[in-house]
Amino acid sequence: MQVNATKVQVNATKVQVNATKVQVNATKVQVDATKVQVDAIKVQVNAIKVQVNATNKYKINIMPRIQLAYPKIPGSKNYPSGRCIAFEKYDGTNLHWVWEFELGWYGFGTRRDRFDFDEKGIADFNAAHPGLEAAHSIFQTLFATPLDKLFQENPIYNSPEITVFTEFFGASSFAGMHKPDEPKQLILFDVETNRGIVPPEQFVQDFSDLAIARVVYRGKLTGQFVEDVRAGKYSVAEGVVCKGGNSPVDLWMVKIKTNAYMKKLQQAFQDDWENYWE
Repeated sequence: MQVNATKVQVNATKVQVNATKVQVNATKVQVDATKVQVDAIKVQVNAIKVQVNATNKYKINIMPRIQLAYPKIPGSKNYPSGRCIAFEKYDGTNLHWVWEFELGWYGFGTRRDRFDFDEKGIADFNAAHPGLEAAHSIFQTLFATPLDKLFQENPIYNSPEITVFTEFFGASSFAGMHKPDEPKQLILFDVETNRGIVPPEQFVQDFSDLAIARVVYRGKLTGQFVEDVRAGKYSVAEGVVCKGGNSPVDLWMVKIKTNAYMKKLQQAFQDDWENYWE
């Protein structure tokens, strides 16, 4: 009986040894798997290094994409009723400029990208957007200092960040295209704080000393007004943007374009003209 008990103990010891071997083998498998993960990470790191080296070697400019900086304005098909201010809509390129209390003006770009507002950022912007090279100097000359002063002194603009929106264009600009040698201008048409876009009455009150979009109408938005804009009775080339509401929360906007501008689009873009319409 003692011999059999000893055999049982020996067999149990063998089982433990075998279990230990299994654990050791499992550990080896885990180590091997970890090595594979490490190797995969090394491959990813090397791939990133290759991309960085390629960027540095060939000076590849990677355009910083952002969410749409300015909202798409609905057309006049289902316009709301109510009082509004109608501003002239200019045919050019929408540019935004970003301000912060400590940094000042630190960023700018189109509706879909943003660059640092410094020497390198300006150079990268100009390389990415031929034809818009004059924009930064116009902004610095006409807008940067007075806007900075207003934002710092007016408590309404106590906001972590403020974005202002301008239209860049020349006399012959059309559908975002500009003639290189033609004088350009910037028109301020909206300002956005952390609470939203400044409502129209407040905008006119606070920024009318600067080059802002021309006010062509104040009153109720009616079907007759829409037809008058289309017929060219307000001396606007592209059209107007009507804005209503008394706060950023209830702000609404509608764009109305002229029949003359529609014909111009049809001649230039034929079957694709509606892509540039309302």
